[in-house]
Amino acid sequence: MGASVIEATDANYQDEVMKSDKPVLLDFWATWCGPCRMTKPIVEKIADEMKDELKVVAIDVDKNPRSAAQFNVMSIPTMFVIKGGQVKSQVVGGLSEEQLKQKISDSIKN
Repeated sequence: MGASVIEATDANYQDEVMKSDKPVLLDFWATWCGPCRMTKPIVEKIADEMKDELKVVAIDVDKNPRSAAQFNVMSIPTMFVIKGGQVKSQVVGGLSEEQLKQKISDSIKN
């Protein structure tokens, strides 16, 4: 993942995501997932562009099955927008950069 994307694990995701002082885009992915590889550059670009207002965290589902199970992730990529420890929205599958930015914007306004 890009420099602005934080790699989380089962051990630290609570601190990185649920206790974050910024809204979080939480991306569940895996190295073997074709759609995940397609969305990775979009997620990285959003992480770089929105780093002052949004924290982007990625979790590899193969290495961190507990986190994926806690969020009931059944297919990947799955992304959540989390604000104040609360899930504000969920995206399953890929979106365009514009669609994902709009989803994030709509979710962190509230």
